[in-house]
Amino acid sequence: MEIIKRKTLKEKPAKGTSLGFGHYFTDYMFTMKYTAGQGWHDAKIEPNEPKPFDLATSIFHYAQGIFEGMKAFLQPDGSIAVFRPEENWARMNRSATRMCIPNFPEELAEEGLETLLKLEKDWIPTDPGTALYIRPTIVATRVMLGVHASTEYLFFIILSPVGSYYAHGLEPTKLIVEDYYTRATLGGTGEAKCLGNYAASMKAGEVAEEKGFDQVLWLDAAEKKYVEEVGSMNMFFVIDGEVVTPALVGSILPGITRKSSIQVLRDKGYRVTERRVSIDEVIEAEKNGTLNEAFGTGTAAVISPVGLIRYKDVDYTINGGKMGDITRMLYDTITGIQYGKLSDPYGWRKIVK
Repeated sequence: MEIIKRKTLKEKPAKGTSLGFGHYFTDYMFTMKYTAGQGWHDAKIEPNEPKPFDLATSIFHYAQGIFEGMKAFLQPDGSIAVFRPEENWARMNRSATRMCIPNFPEELAEEGLETLLKLEKDWIPTDPGTALYIRPTIVATRVMLGVHASTEYLFFIILSPVGSYYAHGLEPTKLIVEDYYTRATLGGTGEAKCLGNYAASMKAGEVAEEKGFDQVLWLDAAEKKYVEEVGSMNMFFVIDGEVVTPALVGSILPGITRKSSIQVLRDKGYRVTERRVSIDEVIEAEKNGTLNEAFGTGTAAVISPVGLIRYKDVDYTINGGKMGDITRMLYDTITGIQYGKLSDPYGWRKIVK
């Protein structure tokens, strides 16, 4: 794989810097191109620098693009580990199929990522709760107007050292239930990680932020009755000791941290049910004292406790606004595996060699 070196390296954030999320970017990126009749080609590592695009490039007009999110962690022995990358590549290709983007060779993407990580190892932060965020993306690059699938694409991976997704860290989040705007519908693109999904969520997210909330809790589009997901997380509720999470009915992103959490919970003896969960059931459980905990799961936030939900202008506090025992156990277990502090019985740590 060709590696094009840059003349001057960027200044890395100093240890102890408050990184936030997505503000710093490393020196290099991995890229490859797709051309109809030629397939995926020209894979290389190159400087992470701005690229010129014609204003008629189709990504700007028809949003034919997808992305993924992963994290790399420096291990106690100095090696680099990525959390379940094969799951991300598989999901990315499923998203590609839904968005009429040609599937990419997952082995080549993994090789590109590992080459990039070895080159950028010094960018991996080591302060508690930090990681190197990985953003693989595919965008349509044909220069032509017209509502049809592109014949040219750019695949790229950029890296960003990050801290906690939420500014308040592990302090429980506050959610507001959205009962007007819609994020995704059955038959739509909700289960694909495509660009338009996130654009569609922004208006409700801005309104929520103005009201002092961290995120929006979305309901289904048809009835505005069933809980789906939060903008950056899948949702879980602990109701009378049972862990309940909305079923993947086609409008919810199949989260990899969600999948991992379900496996950990079941292996530790918890009863986990994947089913449709109405917002009325959640509110009733809070009222009668059986809503023990609520939390979200996702690559960016990992495990995030939920301390308050507002629904129809009424605030419902969960577990006294504190992180619950199950939430804490999950956070400690999954981050322990990611950072190499705990054994990895599942083989989820992919060591970059």
